[in-house]
Amino acid sequence: MKDNYRCGIFDLDGTIINTIHALTYTTNLVMARFGLGPLTEEQMKKIVGDGYRMQMERSLIACGDKELVHLEESFPIYQELFRENCLYQLEPYEGMQKMLDGMKAAGMKLAVLTNKPHDRGVESVEAVYGKGYFDYILGEKEGIPKKPDPTGVYLVLEALGMKPEECLYLGDTNTDMRTAANAGLDAVGAVWGFREREELEAFHPKFLADCPLDVVKMLGLFSI
Repeated sequence: MKDNYRCGIFDLDGTIINTIHALTYTTNLVMARFGLGPLTEEQMKKIVGDGYRMQMERSLIACGDKELVHLEESFPIYQELFRENCLYQLEPYEGMQKMLDGMKAAGMKLAVLTNKPHDRGVESVEAVYGKGYFDYILGEKEGIPKKPDPTGVYLVLEALGMKPEECLYLGDTNTDMRTAANAGLDAVGAVWGFREREELEAFHPKFLADCPLDVVKMLGLFSI
């Protein structure tokens, strides 16, 4: 791996934090309001990743509401319930802390770019890694297009004073692979996350990693 990366930009769900318990739990609370569900965590791994509105649409369809009768009503319900439950059983992936600490020790800036609503994204990251651990966190905000639009990446780069060629983008879905490509960043496909290796391979990321310590080895941060 080239040695001039000065920054790592990370997806949140399925990349730096296993949030599938919180996402599934909250979504099923919403579906239950309409007498629908429940959805399994394996189903949710395919549903999430493109913002909560798409998450609700896919969930309702998966639960049998093909006409999306409850779609508009589901949005405020989800936002309310997710405020209450976004930290439910969150956990970092094995080896993630060691990888992140190694990147920081090597002088790399760390950022999070997520399609999760901004406040919930910040809350989730700080609950697991502490306030100020990441140099920049950006979630879904009004006026900023969601990934795979590259606008969010550009905002992160501007905030950290970085160039695209200096940054590595790590994520676990096709949305992340397309985001990196659209912004001109080298991508690492996080095979440990929510999606299958084949989905990530189809977008030809620079690297594929089965676990966070694979990234440690790729970057040559320290021997393990």
